[in-house]
Amino acid sequence: MHVAIAGNIGSGKTTLTRLLAKHYKWQPHYEEVDDNPYLDDFYNQMERWSFNLQIYFLNSRFRQILEIREKGKDVIQDRTIYEDAYIFAPNLHAMGLMTNRDFENYRSLFELMESVTKAPDLLIYLRSSIPNLVKQIHNRGREYETSISIDYLSRLNERYEAWVHGYDKGNLIIFDVDTINFVDDPEHLGEVINRIDAQLHGLF
Repeated sequence: MHVAIAGNIGSGKTTLTRLLAKHYKWQPHYEEVDDNPYLDDFYNQMERWSFNLQIYFLNSRFRQILEIREKGKDVIQDRTIYEDAYIFAPNLHAMGLMTNRDFENYRSLFELMESVTKAPDLLIYLRSSIPNLVKQIHNRGREYETSISIDYLSRLNERYEAWVHGYDKGNLIIFDVDTINFVDDPEHLGEVINRIDAQLHGLF
């Protein structure tokens, strides 16, 4: 069983990954943030480091997918390879922060990777408003995220909604994290688990 959680920066992916891994005894695969050598540079100089950062994430996510397939265990993944390719990289390209040459190179590499990988059995999308994202980003206090603009988050949100609307690679559950507080409210977490249980039972 491969479950993945998708969502914008600050939507709660890592927290929900941890909570569901604990509940279901799934093996968690987290996004490599703390060890990422490009994040600080990227947020300070996006145009210079956008391609390097996206290649790093693409490589990291592809390695995770291969590891998931090789080990054959029940896993939950914090963010998917599709978000890099359909949301973050195209957004940087559209904003003029990634050159046409680099973007085409990136897309070609992703398409090669996608041709030998399988989509998650279940995708969970965490939908959030911009004010909620800003609040969460502020609360967790990562220094390199202080320069993230409202415009950047808004562009990402628009791309997330478009991607999820057309998602056809497998089963999908959407949670509105503006109204569900799975961190502080056990009843809300219970509601999340009940919806996941209902979906998973239909997978077997």
